[in-house]
Amino acid sequence: MAWVYLFLAGLLEVGYASTMKLTEGFTRLWPTLFFAFCIVTSFVLLTRAAREIPIGTAYAVWGGIGTAGTVIVGILAYNEPVTVLRMVCLVMLLASIVGLRLATPS
Repeated sequence: MAWVYLFLAGLLEVGYASTMKLTEGFTRLWPTLFFAFCIVTSFVLLTRAAREIPIGTAYAVWGGIGTAGTVIVGILAYNEPVTVLRMVCLVMLLASIVGLRLATPS
């Protein structure tokens, strides 16, 4: 169950990182409330996952999911550039996340 918590925490990190721009400096109510919900829930789930998963692995996977997901949202929602180098780095990041999962004892 810890890996499920960690995956959900990573998705919520994507939520708050992607919403930051929409809050306009925390001046817009609904995006700010969504941001707050995502960040608090993400940290709660990360903390729960870290009870069973080594903290170094949990934090790296959480950050990796958040980073990769935010890059993808940036490309799809904010028209950020898609370059070969960005895609190669994204694939390496995803490979690192999978590698950490496989290298962590169950």
